[in-house]
Amino acid sequence: QVTLVESGGGLVQAGDSLRVSCAASGPTFKHYVIMGWFRQAPGKEREFVAAITWIRGNQYYADSVKGRFTISRDTAENTVHLQMNDLKPEDTAVYFCASSRVVDYYNDPLYYGIWGRGTQVTVSS
Repeated sequence: QVTLVESGGGLVQAGDSLRVSCAASGPTFKHYVIMGWFRQAPGKEREFVAAITWIRGNQYYADSVKGRFTISRDTAENTVHLQMNDLKPEDTAVYFCASSRVVDYYNDPLYYGIWGRGTQVTVSS
């Protein structure tokens, strides 16, 4: 059983920075080749934010966060981080991390089989 636990959310002002993290554990975790961050705002669908492959560290970003957010991973700690800079009110959402065995569909939540419970990020104007 793989578990993902997010941390680091909070309330910040527009223009501030925040880092959220996702700790992964479980005996079968090594079978998941890519980790992703998604977010969901009230009344909206869950949307892709960023993803990173475990072995090579290849990064993928949504256009809305490119240049502001950076995803990274610590393979020794089985942890993925999302550094968010220049935050905007429209970044307000619950942020979820997820793991997938399929790299090709890195931005499709349907291909992610394991999800964390999420962490709230609120950006005030």
